[in-house]
Amino acid sequence: MQFGIFGVGDVGRDPLSGRTPTERDRLKALVEYAELADEVGLDVFATGEHHNPPFVVSSPTTLLGHIAARTRKLLLSTSTTLITTNDPVKIAEDYAMLQHLADGRVDLMLGRGNTGPVYPWFGQDIRDGIALAVENYALLRRLWREDVVDWEGRFRTPLQGFTATPRPMDDVPPFVWHASIRSPEIAEQAAYYGDGFFHNNLFWPKEHVRQLVDLYRGRFEHYGHGRADQAFVGLAAHVFVRKNSQDAVREFRAYFDASSAYGNGPSLEDTMARTAVVVGSPQEVIERVLAYREHAGGDYQRQLFNVDGIGVPRETVLEQIELLGEIVPVLRKEFAVGRPAHVPDAPTHASLAAAAQEKAARPEEDPR
Repeated sequence: MQFGIFGVGDVGRDPLSGRTPTERDRLKALVEYAELADEVGLDVFATGEHHNPPFVVSSPTTLLGHIAARTRKLLLSTSTTLITTNDPVKIAEDYAMLQHLADGRVDLMLGRGNTGPVYPWFGQDIRDGIALAVENYALLRRLWREDVVDWEGRFRTPLQGFTATPRPMDDVPPFVWHASIRSPEIAEQAAYYGDGFFHNNLFWPKEHVRQLVDLYRGRFEHYGHGRADQAFVGLAAHVFVRKNSQDAVREFRAYFDASSAYGNGPSLEDTMARTAVVVGSPQEVIERVLAYREHAGGDYQRQLFNVDGIGVPRETVLEQIELLGEIVPVLRKEFAVGRPAHVPDAPTHASLAAAAQEKAARPEEDPR
């Protein structure tokens, strides 16, 4: 399994100190979080894409390119790349370029985003969200896999004899996770192509998560990509850890109650009981996360933790990453127990390149 951290780059006021970081402070802190994640042995750093306040990461590839130069092993990803309002040509070229600069340490999670006004800002209509996601990704795949593309669709001008540059590293495109919290069409899309499906399950009860993941798994098998339990599933969790659970709950409650995402809704205790918000001691976090096999309908490939945002200050986030550096080795060991040999690991550039070479070396089957 891959374990890592993700965030959406929101700028929030710390309700305890009253301080709000500057945008520069926030961006510099994200780089620092990624560097520490690399140092403590986490696998993935993912950042979201937003184009409105209070968020600061409008250009994920710029941030991730900088982080690539400052890390050694960390796989760089996105918690949302907006497939609906970005031009597929721009996505194809930007992420291929990042892939080269990062020596293949890149994948991405595509999503429709959760900010309605972004659609007209980029000349689109939110009512076309699903159709945009389907059409734009179909073009993106071709741009990465075909040297010369002719294209005509509904949402962009036609392409004639177009070649996206640079070409993907080793002719192997970055692996794609389709991220959704409520859209069966996106689960279907991920299954159709044999891609990954990531459920950002922070706000949803496990019954809802399981329903959508089961749909994806079943359709993955239907399309002939492997057995349902071989599908590529990723989950999220919002984690806050202290050495004892009472301190964790007491400290996190201030951030939870003041948050626009969580505040004025169910209590912290109710949210923890129903969703993937996990606040407690290291052992409590381990036990809760191990139970996510039930959410995922079995063994899965990627677990990301949100330790950043909603006003939690930089020093506390760094402490959380250090604690994850102690927790994740235990999770690795426990998740490996009883994991069937046929369940694949999360794809990486190395594994995808090796599979492509193996396929190229096999003699073509006689069509007769």
